[in-house]
Amino acid sequence: MQSGSLQTVRAMPEYVEFDYIIIGAGSAGCVLAGKLSESQEFDVLLLEAGPPDRNLMIHIPAGVYSAYRNPKINWNYSSAAEPALNNRSVWTPRGKVLGGSSSINSMVYMRGHPSNYDGWAQDFDLPEWRFENCLPYFRAGETSDRGADTWRGDSGPLQVSKSRHQSPLIDAFLEAGTETGQGRSDDLNGYRPEGLSRLDATIGNGQRCSAAVAYLKPARGRSNLTVQTRAAVRYVDVRGNRSNEVLYHHHGVACTARARREVILSSGAINSPQILLRSGIGPEEHLQAVGITTKVRLSGVGRNLQDHPTMVLQFESTKAFEMHGLNNPLQKISAGWNWIMRREGIATSHIWEAGGLVRSHDNADVPDIQYHFSPTGFEEKHNDFRVTQGFSFHIDLLYPRSRGRVELNPDDQFGKPVIRFNYMDEAADLTGIMNGVKLAREVTKAPAFNGLNGGETGVMAQARTNDEIKSVIMNECATDYHPSCSCRMGYDDDAVVDEWGRVHGVEGLRVVDSSIMPRIIGGNLNGPTQMMASRIADHILGRQQLAPEQARFSFQ
Repeated sequence: MQSGSLQTVRAMPEYVEFDYIIIGAGSAGCVLAGKLSESQEFDVLLLEAGPPDRNLMIHIPAGVYSAYRNPKINWNYSSAAEPALNNRSVWTPRGKVLGGSSSINSMVYMRGHPSNYDGWAQDFDLPEWRFENCLPYFRAGETSDRGADTWRGDSGPLQVSKSRHQSPLIDAFLEAGTETGQGRSDDLNGYRPEGLSRLDATIGNGQRCSAAVAYLKPARGRSNLTVQTRAAVRYVDVRGNRSNEVLYHHHGVACTARARREVILSSGAINSPQILLRSGIGPEEHLQAVGITTKVRLSGVGRNLQDHPTMVLQFESTKAFEMHGLNNPLQKISAGWNWIMRREGIATSHIWEAGGLVRSHDNADVPDIQYHFSPTGFEEKHNDFRVTQGFSFHIDLLYPRSRGRVELNPDDQFGKPVIRFNYMDEAADLTGIMNGVKLAREVTKAPAFNGLNGGETGVMAQARTNDEIKSVIMNECATDYHPSCSCRMGYDDDAVVDEWGRVHGVEGLRVVDSSIMPRIIGGNLNGPTQMMASRIADHILGRQQLAPEQARFSFQ
């Protein structure tokens, strides 16, 4: 964080004891550290593999592409060859810095559909996760510039703001929602979670509000919270049926931390299962194959991996607007200076200003396609990102049927894991994202885009038949950076944790992050992950859960 932020320790003794040890300072880990350290009764150690979040590009919203492509703050994972994507490997960035992926993501705040959480309760025997139990935590966790109402909060640590950048392209996109019948909403996190809308973003006072800014910065004066960066956890030592110690490396020195109460894994949907597997917790056949002694047999560790596959569409704009000038050196300097001096101007935009939740077919129970809309085009060559005079869509498939897995690398169990998303393994997924492409094209053909749409460009431009569209998807579709569900909650044979994140068969060990979602939600994961961590933190502290809240919604 910037000046006045939490100070991290440079070194500690090689053996230490704390009440709670949290592994990973991402969206969940920061929330847990902030809330658990509110009680002076306990001392808390937060271990983060990456550095402090001092890089300026983290905090400038328009610097998002510089942030997430920076190898110093990114795990830079890639999937194994994906069979249904012509054996392509898919780049999978994850945050390796204080704040985790909340420090490098596109800042979109989207809670998901209310039925997502009711579905968890009904389909996975998880009544605690009904939406009425989650809504008060969503509200309590945010300060929305929309103000407080039945759906939104105005006194929480996470700053959430409605996108404000003005562009005729955004106006056209929103108007097209009405013209095409895809609908329009003023707040996709509010009364109408469907249609085209300006998006909410985790931005406050013109700068990114990561989980580290929201939860660690206010805790900087607490003597009972210790944050150690560049601490690479090797494994959790499990003796008998209890987690005992965490072994990690700090600048090449082997260190041990003992938890008097609990170890909490909050390393994300890729790293949390990896650490469990290295600790001897997981499918016995896989552990045997990589030479690890099985401590606890849990067949679901690393399985059930889900993500939102995405396809990019790009269009030329017949007219140039403010954001299109960001490649101009003088405009870049002006935008940067305006941000540094006033936290104002184009640099406060996170680029993906608008979006939508729409249904890909008439029989869809809920919106199953998400748009992210930007009033710019872009091109990437040799890791050089440039905006172009255009506009663009990310088209996400929200509820893929395909399931993947995370496993240890048999050649180096402490190296990068083997990630298999199995994108498009189910034919319905390919059809779903194809339908999303067609819906997005309908938007650009609406009367609102007359005089603005200069024609489609990019890899999908020439694809017209179903077979042509599907072929491009298989060659070009990628991740929208929402891995989840690889240590899922539940009580059946494939579940890894219970409804409060406690690992089955192990005392004193929890997993709290997006990996414990039993099924992926229909939105961006940062906000929901923070909500889950806040609820579980209250449970750990023995606090009464916030009272359930009912809210009305309007669906098409």
